[in-house]
Parts: sequence; structure tokens; C-alpha cells
Amino acid sequence: MSSNAKVMVMFTDGKTTSGIPPAPVAAAARAAGIIIYCIGLTGADGIDVSVLNDWATDPDASHVAVTPDDAELEDLFADLAANISKPGATDIVIDEIVSPDFVITSITSPTKGTAMSVDPNTLQWKIPELGVSGNEGATLEFYIRHTAQDSGTKKVNQSITYSDTEGNSVTFPDPSVTVDCGIIVTPEPCPVPIDFKADGCEDFLTVNLGDTYLESTGRIVELSVTIKNVCPHRRTALGIILTETDCRGTEHTRGIKTITIPAHSFPSCRDIDSEYKCCNTITTV
Repeated sequence: MSSNAKVMVMFTDGKTTSGIPPAPVAAAARAAGIIIYCIGLTGADGIDVSVLNDWATDPDASHVAVTPDDAELEDLFADLAANISKPGATDIVIDEIVSPDFVITSITSPTKGTAMSVDPNTLQWKIPELGVSGNEGATLEFYIRHTAQDSGTKKVNQSITYSDTEGNSVTFPDPSVTVDCGIIVTPEPCPVPIDFKADGCEDFLTVNLGDTYLESTGRIVELSVTIKNVCPHRRTALGIILTETDCRGTEHTRGIKTITIPAHSFPSCRDIDSEYKCCNTITTV
């Protein structure tokens, strides 16, 4: 009994004009172990790529080709011939480098094998074996972020290399994305920091931050405090109230935060330096 794979290649536009629905027939063929490749050719009524993806064996990226040119068809059939005569692959290593205009932000766990980030632009995917005992596919998803300053249609990958013990030939998709950098977001300038000091034994201190215009829906106020001569084993309580005065002179409370500074265990009194973020939901009137 031959160990070669059973393969069906369909040239179609995905449009059914007569006869029984093809989807159940394709499903039955796949269940019988037949590998289905769909070559999408645009007909008079266009092409339905979703139907091709439904009929073809998974994963779609390696079993569906839409409107290929002569060179792509030649490469495709070379891959088919190699895969039919050499079923299965072991010790697979795939090195993928994304374009310098992008960086890899995260990699999900692949359906087979393991994947890792080599550097911000490179990942490596290793699969011990694939398709050795029957038809089998594998998928890997990763996310990228555009870091260049120009717009346009850009290819995601700079290069992909594949190797395995059996010397199989593999064709990978060549995705591209359209980047639009037409909208430039200019962040609001940060307010000028205000220095303040409490003299003597003042119980409270009022600090005027001046005309601070909060155009966004929220801001975070950062407060750096040095509390002088705190004695050992004494906790210190600090309260912060943020208010805003509108154009009519009416004062509005915008935020409040209370803080308990833990006691220190040094042998003598000392200064305590602390930093706090308060009032993180400030809105203007």
C-alpha cells in the first residue's frame, strides 16, 4: 500500500452554478484523508475566497492560492510534488524576520512546536515533526507594531527561511498592510512643576498650581514630598485635596487622597522622601 498522500487540486472561482452543494463533498473528501488545494481563478462573477477556504484543507494559508501568476503556479506545483513524494517532516526550523518598519510585540503559542523571539524583528519556530503519520498542518500567530514614520502599503516580512531533515520545499504567504500616518497627534504640554515648602508647625498648606488647562479628559498629579525630622516608630498621615476655581471664582473639589506613611525604625529622627500620584480622574468645567 502506497504511503504517498492523496491530493486533490481544484481550480475554481468558488461559485456553484449547478449540481449538489460542494461543501459536504469537500468535507467528506477531507475526512477520507484527501488533501485539498484550491487555486482561485477570478471568473465572470468574481471570486469567493471564503468558499475556497471552506473547501480546502487547513490551514488556508498553505492550501489556498488566489489568482496566482505563472511563477507562483510553478512554485506551488513544485511544492505539491515534493510534499506528495516526501510525506512528513522532522526537525523543522522556521526563521522569520519582519520588515525594519515593524517590531514584534507578542507571539502566541503555536498549534505545533515552540516559538520564541530572537530579537525585536526576528522569531524562530521549531517543530519536532509534522505530517509524519498523516496530513497535518500547523499555525502560528504573532503581533507587530509599525514604528516607521512613513505611510503606504508595506510588506510585513523581510525574509522567511525553512529547513527540515527531509529537505521539503515550503512556500509561505507574503502579507502586506496599508499604513496611514496622516493623522499626527500632538500631546498637550505638561504643566510647569510647582515647588512648595511648609514652614514650622503648619498643619496644612495651600499651593496654587496657577492656570493649568486640562484639555484631556483626565490627568495624573504627581506629588514629591520630603517630610522633615520624622521620629522612629511614628506613622505620618498626609492628606491631599485638589480643587479648581472656575471663571466665576467658584471653587470645585476635583480629587482627594489620604496617605499613611509607615513608621521607620532608624535610631534617630530623619527625613522621609515619598512620591505619590493622586487625583487620576480630573475633569474641567
